[in-house]
Amino acid sequence: MQILRYMKKDVVFIHADATISDAAHVFVKHHVGVLPVIDRDGRPIGVVGLQDMLTLELPDFVNFVADVDFVQDFGAVETTRPSPAALARSIKKLMKPPFSVPQDCGLLRAYALMVQHNLHDLLVVSPDGKLAGIASRVDVGRAILASWSKIEKK
Repeated sequence: MQILRYMKKDVVFIHADATISDAAHVFVKHHVGVLPVIDRDGRPIGVVGLQDMLTLELPDFVNFVADVDFVQDFGAVETTRPSPAALARSIKKLMKPPFSVPQDCGLLRAYALMVQHNLHDLLVVSPDGKLAGIASRVDVGRAILASWSKIEKK
């Protein structure tokens, strides 16, 4: 079972010349959790997740406190937003290196890589390295479980 059969092929992405603000608009409009960043040839050069974006909003003290459970309210920082200058920065400043598999990758291997690299979404590339799709842990897990045809349906 290859990931090609179970991946989403209509992938929402952004181009490398996008800003952080552009990415925020795409996240909101398309209700996605990860955005591949592609070059002019359609090859992934990075990835930015919703979590990466939201770190711009978190107060600095979150990085220095081991456990924020004791903070009941973030108070005035609840309404702060990144500055216009921060939002105008290139998405390249926030993106991480892409992790991808070829479209003929097996599902169990794909899932093992997702677990090993703590990925919730996996980019899938065509033989020429272009973005071909994206598969989530749910996509891969559902496909694997569906293959257990001997399980009695209830």
